[in-house]
Amino acid sequence: MKNYFFGLLLFSFGMNAQKLSLDQANHLASLPIKCLQQEYPNKLNQLLLDSTEMLSPKQLHPAFYGCFDWHSSVHGHWSLVYLLNHFPDLANKNEIIDKLRTNLSKENIQVEINYFSKNHEKSFERTYGWNWLLKLQLELEISKEPYAKELAKNLKPLSDLIILRYTEFLPKLLYPVRAGTHNNTAFGLTFAWDYAVYSNNLSFQNLIIENAKRLFLSDENCPINWEPSGTDFLSPCMEEIGIMSRILSEKEFLLWLKKFNKSIFKNDFDWEVARVSDRTDGHLVHLDGLNFSRAWNFYHLIKLYPKQFSHLKTLADKHLNFSLPSVVDGNYEVEHWLASFALRAFEEFDSTNK
Repeated sequence: MKNYFFGLLLFSFGMNAQKLSLDQANHLASLPIKCLQQEYPNKLNQLLLDSTEMLSPKQLHPAFYGCFDWHSSVHGHWSLVYLLNHFPDLANKNEIIDKLRTNLSKENIQVEINYFSKNHEKSFERTYGWNWLLKLQLELEISKEPYAKELAKNLKPLSDLIILRYTEFLPKLLYPVRAGTHNNTAFGLTFAWDYAVYSNNLSFQNLIIENAKRLFLSDENCPINWEPSGTDFLSPCMEEIGIMSRILSEKEFLLWLKKFNKSIFKNDFDWEVARVSDRTDGHLVHLDGLNFSRAWNFYHLIKLYPKQFSHLKTLADKHLNFSLPSVVDGNYEVEHWLASFALRAFEEFDSTNK
C-alpha cells in the first residue's frame, strides 16, 4: 500500500500540484478512519487534581479520544467530513458516517463540555485545538448532508464554549506566541476567524480583529531565515501572514506585508523546503507539517491577491509535493495527523484553482 500510494502521488502530481482524485482521497481517508476510534497510544495533556481524575482517554474524551491526542482527533474528524463534502462517492462512506455519529453524539459532546468547564482545564488545547474544533464546526455546517446537520447541532454547544474561552483569553494575552508548534497565536486565530465570518458572529470577529492588530500590526522583518526551527509544524512567519490577510483591508494588508516580509513580493522569491531526518521520530517528523503550512498560506495569498503573488504558485506546489509521499508511510507518528495537514493544503489549492 505504501509503495502504491507513493507512486500514485508522484505520477499524479509531478512538478505541479493537481486536484485530488477519488483514489487519492480514499487513501487519505483511510488514515483517520483507522485511528478515529483507536484509543492507544494516547497523549492526554491532562492536569490531575486527584486520583478520581485518572480515567481512560475514552472516558475523559468520548468524542475525541482517538488519533493519539485530542487535537489530532478533532482534525481527523474534520478530514473525514471535508472528504465526504468533496467526494460524494468516497469509499466506506457509510462506515465513516457511522463512526462520526458514534463519536459526535450529543451525550459524548456533553462529556467534552464538562471537561472544558473544569476550572483547572480552561487552558486545555488553547488555542490549537480550539481552532481546529471551529474548523470542524464550520465543515459540518456547510455540508448539505443530513448526518452533518445533526452532528453540527450536537457539536455547537462545545463550539460556543470554545468561543467563550477565546473571549476570556485573548484580552489577557499580552504577547503573542510565535513558536511553530501548538501554541502559535496566529494560527490559533485563523479558523476561528473563518468560522466567525461564516456564522456572522460580529462580536467574535471584532474580538479577533482587535487582538490580532494589537499583537501583530507593528511587526516588521519577520526572520524567515530562522525557519524552520527543529520541530516546527507551523510556519511562524506564514501563519502570521495568514491571519493578517484575513482581518486587514487590501491596502492595510499589502502595506503591512511590505514591512513584514518585503522579499515575498519578488518574482524570484524562494524558500528551501524543510527536510526530515527520521520520520519515525514523532517530533522531527513535524517538519512535514511545516511544508504544508507554508503551502496553504502561499495558496491563500495567491487566491486573495493573484496580481501580486501568482509567482508563489511554483513554490507552494514544491512544498506540497515534497511532503505528500510521507503522508502514508506506515508510521503512526505520521499517520495520526499529517493527512489533515495535507488536506488543509489541498483545500487552499482547490480554492485558488477554481
